[in-house]
Amino acid sequence: MYKNRQALALGSLAFLTVAFIIAIVLALWGWPQYNVYRMELNGQAALKEAKWSKQILIEDAKAREQAALMQAKARVTLAEAEGKANIVKAKSDGLAEIEHAKAAAEANRIIGDSLKNNEAYLRYLWIKGLHEGNGERIYIPTEAGLPILEAGKAKR
Repeated sequence: MYKNRQALALGSLAFLTVAFIIAIVLALWGWPQYNVYRMELNGQAALKEAKWSKQILIEDAKAREQAALMQAKARVTLAEAEGKANIVKAKSDGLAEIEHAKAAAEANRIIGDSLKNNEAYLRYLWIKGLHEGNGERIYIPTEAGLPILEAGKAKR
């Protein structure tokens, strides 16, 4: 029995030695294989991360482009609206000026009609102007070179 135990112990020791040697051989062969596998997985992970980063950048660029287009369209629309508003304002200003000119023309017509054949009123306005003025006289030269006012004095 002791021999069996010794043989069993010796067999176990031999088995363990062989198993240890096989484990070392497997480790020496397997470790480089594992490193290659691990590097391959890391490369695949880095590639996927790069693809996602690229996709994110592309989507970000698309969003910025769309925002720029929308802003440009908004600026164009605003400019068109301002242009139309300026046209409407110019038309209304023009119509207001036309109405003002019509009113001035009508007022001038009324004043002109009221002054026709009204020498006494015109003389009154002239005398009133002389009194309100600072003694200023307006001389209008004639063909003879004499002012109109002086010409009347010369005949007397």
